[in-house]
Amino acid sequence: MTIITQTPPRTLMEVYKMLPEGTRVELIDNILYMPPSPTSIHQMTSTDLVTNINYFLRKNELGRAISAPMDVYLDETSNAVQPDLIVVLNGQLDIIHKNGHIHGVPSILIEILSKGNKDYDLIRKKDLYERFGVQEYHVVDPDTKLVLSFSLVDGSYGTAQESIGKLWSPLLQTEFLF
Repeated sequence: MTIITQTPPRTLMEVYKMLPEGTRVELIDNILYMPPSPTSIHQMTSTDLVTNINYFLRKNELGRAISAPMDVYLDETSNAVQPDLIVVLNGQLDIIHKNGHIHGVPSILIEILSKGNKDYDLIRKKDLYERFGVQEYHVVDPDTKLVLSFSLVDGSYGTAQESIGKLWSPLLQTEFLF
């Protein structure tokens, strides 16, 4: 695909916004990252979680769960990510823009590990989400079913809570099995 533009992009955010829809790329602190394609077990885990979480949210009229790929613009200058699962609660539904993207900080973000991206999700993205005030961040290993859950307290995630085969959400006060 050829992209034709009258003026060259001046920022990496402009480059990011010019990429074809569905491109697996994230912009973190003005650095572009291309995560690996997900595996089948990654996708099955994602499907199970988004189905269970969205059912719970809709049944209890609490919000929406959205699966990747979905651009989440944490700011408008240097940070746009594509988390595996995004939870937007009712009080913040206005961050889901009509242009099809999310502009703002969702309440809960979930990443499912792929081969070779463990440090990326557990360090780089965890630090980013903490800095932007994501209330809950969960990292799921689809092979071992280990879930590391981080909750924001006084601006910091602190120590991860660990569980196997279930994701406990303090915000939603429920657990999701997968």
